[in-house]
Amino acid sequence: MNRNVSGSGMTSQRTRARMIERLREQGIRDERVLAAIAAVPRHVFVEEALASRAYEDTALPLGFSQTISQPFIVARMIEVLCDGRELGKTLEIGAGCGYQAAVLAQLTDEVYAVERIELLLAKAKLNLRAIQQFKVRLKYADGQLGLPEAAPFDTIIVAAAAARVPRALLQQLAPNGRLILPLGAASQQLVLIERRAEGFVETRLDAVRFVPLLSGVE
Repeated sequence: MNRNVSGSGMTSQRTRARMIERLREQGIRDERVLAAIAAVPRHVFVEEALASRAYEDTALPLGFSQTISQPFIVARMIEVLCDGRELGKTLEIGAGCGYQAAVLAQLTDEVYAVERIELLLAKAKLNLRAIQQFKVRLKYADGQLGLPEAAPFDTIIVAAAAARVPRALLQQLAPNGRLILPLGAASQQLVLIERRAEGFVETRLDAVRFVPLLSGVE
């Protein structure tokens, strides 16, 4: 990989700083989340031809009909999960290129990430190795089934839109845990689910647009 992994060049530093300032303007307030995003060189995780656009607030194609989420959406989802608590043991469904997992790994020492597309998982492994991020445990598996061998999880974040909340993910959520995912098809909305003593409590948040959560592996 011949891209500047450290992001130490003045251009990269300036574009990253502008991204963080833009996130503040868009309403992201948690300084832990902003610092985590600032620490991860997003240009490493996108196709080399798109590296110049890495710090724009836009989703970018990864191939395999998948995208890397726009920085605001990554920040928004993680900020909701962090509100008033630590992430604890975290499961990401839809590892993609590994970017969001790398951000999560700045905030907790236990990050598990599942990806159903084998070639994309291989790319995520290379990307995480390139930035010397070894805390993320990657698994090739059907994300709708979660990761039962490592459950329960304090935090679950889903990077693809489901028609309904997968039952396996609810079952793998620890007491007082939080799960965030986009729900819907043509019209999608971020939904936060908290596992409380009285049961699962659902809060509907922003309108979003994600690729669909598919079953099986490929």
